[in-house]
Amino acid sequence: MKAGILLIVIGTCMFVLGLGLFYWIPGKVENTLEFIKNMGTFVGLSGMGVTLAGILLYLISRNEYPIKENYDV
Repeated sequence: MKAGILLIVIGTCMFVLGLGLFYWIPGKVENTLEFIKNMGTFVGLSGMGVTLAGILLYLISRNEYPIKENYDV
């Protein structure tokens, strides 16, 4: 599997995990659950960055077709 596609999959999973940690924990909670909720925010934002890096890596590493030049026109 190409590295770009793998990063896109990992970043998407991180983003979904971050959303889950942030939204499934209720608003006012004890100190430990509040820390886990904050870590969900960090994991979600990091997942967006990893996904963007994967998309850029995928676009950069594509094989470009050679330009066919026709001067006989």
